[in-house]
Amino acid sequence: MKTYTLEELTDKYIGKEGTKERDQFEFELKLDILGEMIKKARKEQRLTQEQLGELVGVQKAQISKIETNAKDVRFSTIMRVFEALKAKVKVSIEFNPDTNFEIA
Repeated sequence: MKTYTLEELTDKYIGKEGTKERDQFEFELKLDILGEMIKKARKEQRLTQEQLGELVGVQKAQISKIETNAKDVRFSTIMRVFEALKAKVKVSIEFNPDTNFEIA
């Protein structure tokens, strides 16, 4: 019986690294992980979705949506969730080294 690595299976069924399909898969996976992290932090602080929503200024349904499917949520809302959970946020952005941006 042949065994396969996770990377081999991902390449075969999702797409090779750098393809549109693989990039979309990895993006969605990261959003799922983000939602789970928020849910875990909320529960550790013994907050209900409704209570966290009140702290953030959104409905319980919005917190549920963030925890289960952060794709259609504004970045500013997620940042307010982190603030309400007293989370330290670090953002790292990498651009293609050939890309030049000028700020006037």
